[in-house]
Amino acid sequence: MTISLDRTPQPLTVHRLGGRIGARIDGVRLGAELAPATVTAIREALLRHKVVFFRDQGHLDDAGQIAFAEQLGTLTTAHPTVNTGSAHVLSLAATQGMAANSWHTDVTFVDRVPAISVLRGVTIPPYGGNTVWANTVAAYDALPLPLKALVEGLWAVHSNEYDYVADAEDPEGDGPERDALDREQFRSSSYETEHPVVRIHPETGERALVLGHFVKRFIGLNSSESSALFQLLQNRVTKLENTIRWTWQEGDVAMWDNRATQHYAVADFDNHRREVRRVTIAGEVPVAVDGRRSRVVRGSSDAYTRIDELIS
Repeated sequence: MTISLDRTPQPLTVHRLGGRIGARIDGVRLGAELAPATVTAIREALLRHKVVFFRDQGHLDDAGQIAFAEQLGTLTTAHPTVNTGSAHVLSLAATQGMAANSWHTDVTFVDRVPAISVLRGVTIPPYGGNTVWANTVAAYDALPLPLKALVEGLWAVHSNEYDYVADAEDPEGDGPERDALDREQFRSSSYETEHPVVRIHPETGERALVLGHFVKRFIGLNSSESSALFQLLQNRVTKLENTIRWTWQEGDVAMWDNRATQHYAVADFDNHRREVRRVTIAGEVPVAVDGRRSRVVRGSSDAYTRIDELIS
């Protein structure tokens, strides 16, 4: 890979793709040593549009993807429990039409929920395999006042009893993805964290819903009540007006604000191979409307979030 050390700001342009979420950024070649003004412009676009897309970034390899992401903050390790063979890059590969086909915010079962994810399209099937993002700030804003009053004091338990990384392994058990995506390895460490259902975004001050498929129950509600309320709120998050759908091409890069979105990878590509590779920027402990912070019930995320570097 050739790395340019020219830090002259690149004349990027931001094309809005949806009224509530999504923009495409043109005119920038991602990699190491971007001009500070370019990084600032990318971050501002991300905070405004929640997810941004870059076409024609086929020059990137893992090192280039890492070098770009490091300009946005401290990286996490690849995953809290799954050994992917890389310190920072999580390969999400599938050959059996499987993907992260459940609405989720990444890794909410730990206390320091990741801030930003950078995903690179490596092998894209000839059809299908799109990814959809939803704006959880817009979902909160659109809640009627009685629901806002309810959720602002509500907390949820998130756990890693299930994760798409573990469940995306080759269903025959003998494919090339099995070692990287092993269910037993995923569950070798147990995590459980209590998060507020509404968090204050640490950069924008916006209020966002914290939900997705890692939620196991709401504190103070029984299982049937939790299930009914969860579906009601999730339906608000995933309302089509809150979403943007991206049709991948090889060399695309998608970057999203994990503090203000959920996403869903559509598993409709039959037996074609699909591989995307993710690098994650560490985030903060969510803060509720009343100032309380998320609480760890079980499992330390210090190694995943590289806590020593965050507080040094």
